[in-house]
Amino acid sequence: MTSTPPPLPLLLLLLLLAAFAGTAVAAGEEFPRDGKVIDLDDSNFEAALSSIDFLFVDFYAPWCGHCKRLAPELDEAAPVLAGLSEPIMVAKVNADKYRKLGSKYGVDGFPTLMLFIHGVPIEYTGSRKADLLIRNLKKFVAPDVSILESDSAIKSFVENAGTSFPIFLGFGVNESLIAEYGGKYKKRAWFAVAKDYSEDLMVTYAFDKAPALVAVHPKYKEKTVFYGPFEGHFLEDFIKQSLLPLTVPINTETLKLLDDDDRKVVLAILEDDSDANSTQLVKVLRSAANENRDLVFGYVGVKQWEEFVETFDISKSSQLPKLLVWDRNEEYEQVEGSERLEDGDQASQVSQFLEGYRAGRTTKKQVSGPSFMGFMHSLVSMNSLYILMFVVALLGVMMYFAGQDDIPQPRRDHAE
Repeated sequence: MTSTPPPLPLLLLLLLLAAFAGTAVAAGEEFPRDGKVIDLDDSNFEAALSSIDFLFVDFYAPWCGHCKRLAPELDEAAPVLAGLSEPIMVAKVNADKYRKLGSKYGVDGFPTLMLFIHGVPIEYTGSRKADLLIRNLKKFVAPDVSILESDSAIKSFVENAGTSFPIFLGFGVNESLIAEYGGKYKKRAWFAVAKDYSEDLMVTYAFDKAPALVAVHPKYKEKTVFYGPFEGHFLEDFIKQSLLPLTVPINTETLKLLDDDDRKVVLAILEDDSDANSTQLVKVLRSAANENRDLVFGYVGVKQWEEFVETFDISKSSQLPKLLVWDRNEEYEQVEGSERLEDGDQASQVSQFLEGYRAGRTTKKQVSGPSFMGFMHSLVSMNSLYILMFVVALLGVMMYFAGQDDIPQPRRDHAE
């Protein structure tokens, strides 16, 4: 006996109900929000994307050594990220097992880290250390420009921003003027516009009229005020120049920041950049930097980084402190008659140095070591050598076994 199929309208209704029921089941799945790393697979991944606005996913493989080292960092970061005002949930997917899911998001090595913002993936390639991971992800999910309505809101914003990035606070500044640069420099700075503020706050941030844009470097306790003009290139020039503090301590981290800046560097080479005399000189340099924004002012101690200062023909026996102008690459200039700063009025000596530089009374020299980019690469040269030796040895082993058996090789793992 042949059964009669249901009428077409009823069939469509049943299909719609089935689809709705499937969606409801997926949407109704509960994911922990207690700060623990969530295990996801191909059965619940899409549901997690639907129910979690900010989801940070580690696509890993159980055999991957880098993945094993990353796991405790994620365990440490997860509860902090879950406690943010815009919570970020941390999850992991065994992409070696669920390869179809990994392939969907372009996973071709391990670990691959992605931040899903309302379901849209952004690959994360920053540091994997818990504290730096938290710092960077907070910046990813922040709005381009925050709107602050009171003194307390401004205070909270600055406190929550922390000390890792510069902060640009607009007072009486049109939000539309800042919005473009808030998006453009989002990964390097915090941006906010204050709609209402007190006179006490004007004193705190050292401005006496509006509109004003204040650049704050909490880590270096620096504030710089820009009163305009806010048209043309002037505003962006101020923002670009203020991404670095007025005086930059030269180290491996700040060298990377200098790579994004096209200005020459007035470099003070000191015996020890932490002693009292050096601290006083840095204050003098800060004043000079404020009046010469077309130059970066940096300082470094022989005690702190001897290998770096040696590229300028400086040793522990050299008479210090010295000033020079470095092009951040292979060349630097010494100002005739101002090669060394003497005891006494160092502010006048710095002024004379700058006058001599701008007048062209300089001697050009070549760095004795690698160029700027060469020096940056040399910071990892030994690690690169070890990796190269390991790869050569590994290739030898693989070629040997390839002659014996056909052994499938695992997909590559992502070194940090």
